[in-house]
Amino acid sequence: MSISRRGFLVGLPLMLAGCASTVPQYTNYAALPNEQFPLKAVPAEKIKPELRRQEVAYETTHPAGTVVVDTPARRAYYVLGNGRAIRYGVGVGRAGLALAGNAYVGRKAEWPTWTPTANMQRREARYRKLAGGMPGGPNNPLGARAMYLYRGGNDTHFRIHGTNQPESIGHAMSSGCIRMMNHDVIDLYERVKVGARVVVIQA
Repeated sequence: MSISRRGFLVGLPLMLAGCASTVPQYTNYAALPNEQFPLKAVPAEKIKPELRRQEVAYETTHPAGTVVVDTPARRAYYVLGNGRAIRYGVGVGRAGLALAGNAYVGRKAEWPTWTPTANMQRREARYRKLAGGMPGGPNNPLGARAMYLYRGGNDTHFRIHGTNQPESIGHAMSSGCIRMMNHDVIDLYERVKVGARVVVIQA
């Protein structure tokens, strides 16, 4: 590194450029310490590139603000308009349990309480113990946020929600709801308005 006649380090820009290359470029999954239940950073290498949140080209006739869930592809899109969308990796329902068709966001909740549906309680005895509901928190299967899907003023009992099982993202293993990584569901929650249309594609 050399010093000019004016006393400036002329090699400094090159050194800083070299340092910049070591700074992580992917910050979507940084720590969120201000949450009610703080979230740790998720190393990008632990998330498959195709499942990471990112803005992508997306041609659709749906208006901006719509959420499109592509169940076979395990992807959700928040439509930005002008041929662009935010893409998220999601986990979807097992065969025969997934929602299909149109719905809308009837309400939203942060760190929501979870109550297994009557069908879930009938199918599996372990859910009957939670008939009174499980408070929100790190162990709650709805994760950091939930968007409740309605049709015609009625709750469908399907949700777009976070998860305490991030390894399930990209798979069909839920009881029908659409799972997202907590960092991703927080991002989507901030974008989506109550009343927003949700389109779930099954094939």
